[in-house]
Amino acid sequence: MARIEIVPVAGLSRFTTFCKIPRLLYKGAAGFAPPLDVERWTLFAHMLNPHYKLVEDQKFLARRDGEWVGRISAHIYKDITPVGASPAQFGALDAIDDIEVVRALTQAAEEWLRAKGATRINGPFSPTINGECGMLVEGFTATPMIFMPWHPPYLSRHLEALGYEKAKDLISYRYDITEQDLSEKPRISNRKEWRDRLKLRPLDMATLKTGETALMEDLFNDGWSGNWGFVPFTKAEFDSTADALKLVMPPEFGIVVELDGKPQSFVIALPNLFEIVSDFDGRIFPFGLPKLISRMKKHKFNAARIVLLGTRKALQNSATGGAILLAMIEEMRRRGASASIKQLEAGWVLEDNLAMRKPIEMFGGKVDKVHRIYEKRFG
Repeated sequence: MARIEIVPVAGLSRFTTFCKIPRLLYKGAAGFAPPLDVERWTLFAHMLNPHYKLVEDQKFLARRDGEWVGRISAHIYKDITPVGASPAQFGALDAIDDIEVVRALTQAAEEWLRAKGATRINGPFSPTINGECGMLVEGFTATPMIFMPWHPPYLSRHLEALGYEKAKDLISYRYDITEQDLSEKPRISNRKEWRDRLKLRPLDMATLKTGETALMEDLFNDGWSGNWGFVPFTKAEFDSTADALKLVMPPEFGIVVELDGKPQSFVIALPNLFEIVSDFDGRIFPFGLPKLISRMKKHKFNAARIVLLGTRKALQNSATGGAILLAMIEEMRRRGASASIKQLEAGWVLEDNLAMRKPIEMFGGKVDKVHRIYEKRFG
């Protein structure tokens, strides 16, 4: 049997290899869409992702017979303890269909974390619960969505065979938007009891980093505090996100909800960029950039995904909070319909967050994908 070699990621060459492993391993698989390499660099590079200031981390590659066959990352928080979850985590687990490769990769991550004093591990978080997280366990052939990880069915089976158990499931919902959504007048915000109190305004793209990101940081962290796995989303991370939003987010896809003149909630959706980059095979240089710019201007997107949402904790599980959430969902569906969007994905939602799941299902959302967070305790 060929020897499996685990190689720590160090230097530019191994880093770029780490970023492109999924498109090398999963090319042609039903439901998989290769993300752009340059976008993966912004996700995993210390200099480009402010989240790495909060953790110590190490990335690993697996090689067999001279071929790259897998990857994994390990990280541990320096001064933060995630709510309910371990500060020792793994992410970016991708591999060929060979349990020995998965075993070698997970052992490398576990040993690195044990040396840091860890007694249990959660994941995948890539690199944070506020980024891409969970392993796909349902919805393998569903429409691939931007910033949502895809995995082949065998990967979760191998992980569970190696002693990893379910910690939490993350649910993604799909809305199929109809012409009725465009013609139908808003119901919640037009009700007498809410008409003068509830206002929905667009996110101000001109003041994203000077005003709006501070508001989003406040609302998001207040709303998500106490939820399983919660790690604060820092102002630096929101500012970094804002730079990307200016490039890819239509202005009508950002909404702030004000109650009695005070901001209480926000939601951001992004068009599904996989629709215009699927033929790039992850590579944008040197000829893909002009095509991307042209397609961004001309393409009528079929699908979009809600990527960020935050509502003040004090309003959750209340009639007022429910009205705010329903008004946002209603408005997002109408704006999606007016922008040619036929499918809107709301994801993800913690499986036990019934206050969020019930309104989504009431509006016709259907479970489209399930991603699983795993846990393993070290004996």
